[in-house]
Amino acid sequence: MLTELPVFLCFLLISLFSYVMMMPFKRQALVEFENIDSAKECVTFAADEPVYIAGQQAFFNYSTSKRITRPGNTDDPSGGNKVLLLSIQNPLYPITVPTRLNVIRNDNDSWDYTKPYLGRRDRGKGRQRQAILGEHPSSFRHDGYGSHGPLLPLPSRYRMGSRDTPELVAYPLPQASSSYMHGGNPSGSVVMVSGLHQLKMNCSRVFNLFCLYGNIEKVKFMKTIPGTALVEMGDEYAVERAVTHLNNVKLFGKRLNVCVSKQHSVVPSQIFELEDGTSSYKDFAMSKNNRFTSAGQASKNIIQPPSCVLHYYNVPLCVTEETFTKLCNDHEVLTFIKYKVFDAKPSAKTLSGLLEWECKTDAVEALTALNHYQIRVPNGSNPYTLKLCFSTSSHL
Repeated sequence: MLTELPVFLCFLLISLFSYVMMMPFKRQALVEFENIDSAKECVTFAADEPVYIAGQQAFFNYSTSKRITRPGNTDDPSGGNKVLLLSIQNPLYPITVPTRLNVIRNDNDSWDYTKPYLGRRDRGKGRQRQAILGEHPSSFRHDGYGSHGPLLPLPSRYRMGSRDTPELVAYPLPQASSSYMHGGNPSGSVVMVSGLHQLKMNCSRVFNLFCLYGNIEKVKFMKTIPGTALVEMGDEYAVERAVTHLNNVKLFGKRLNVCVSKQHSVVPSQIFELEDGTSSYKDFAMSKNNRFTSAGQASKNIIQPPSCVLHYYNVPLCVTEETFTKLCNDHEVLTFIKYKVFDAKPSAKTLSGLLEWECKTDAVEALTALNHYQIRVPNGSNPYTLKLCFSTSSHL
């Protein structure tokens, strides 16, 4: 009696077979013998002497198939083909079949063998990005903030020369919507923004708004689709934060549509002049107004959704409520309804405080227009750059 022997050994003890096809999902296999008599011998033997494999009895019966179909050229036994059958069991993420597989970097998760330079810092097209703010925010509390995520090294171009500057940073990220995290959206470092006001929006204003959620590399308005721009950000996590907080936000009478772009980078092509006379393309990679270029800067940023209260800082001591009112009027945005300045230390050289608008939309428009405005001081050598961000306070 044969027990605990592999199937093919059982067949070899009976007669020779010519082909085997495994069907693991059905826990079955097809075995093609050289002739019908050999198949009969196998079925008869298994009926008289039960065969056990790994403690389970194996059953043998005749198949309705006359012959097992071979892959490739059937006339050439040594021939193969270029199609692989991949069986994926217990997938962790949704599996789709795109018309073309796009790999944006070569690492432990993906690899494009036709582009070995992907992920190398010395090739522009394959430039590797690492998230300064930490890992993917998949385990945060329901309120959006929880324990710090894993630590990631800062990209070398953002590392400071001081020995006291840490090269690792952990920072709480907002909770992304479930539809974005689990809806099978492609991961990338470029967002497409549509619904931009053609007269009031330009590259700098797009930067002013999106820089609150990550570093901005490039901004380009699309000539073929008016009111639409591509924004290349520092990493895919910055893109996720921007999509989470800015999609469906109303700005200058239009509602923004922010989504992940299929583009892997923004290419400066088809540059034209916008309605306000500025260029449709601008590179912000080396801008000092990027707020996540070091561990120290990143730790100071509080990721907040748009609100009606703005936090202002880095303004000279001479700035007053009237100064902000004039700025709003000059830039044609609605004026705030409440003003607050924080008590400054005697040695402080700048002021900070809060501004409250009537509604969230008014505050978003003011931030887009006024953020990074250069405030010049009489007899001062360098201007002060006004910094704005959404406050954690809902009202003053």
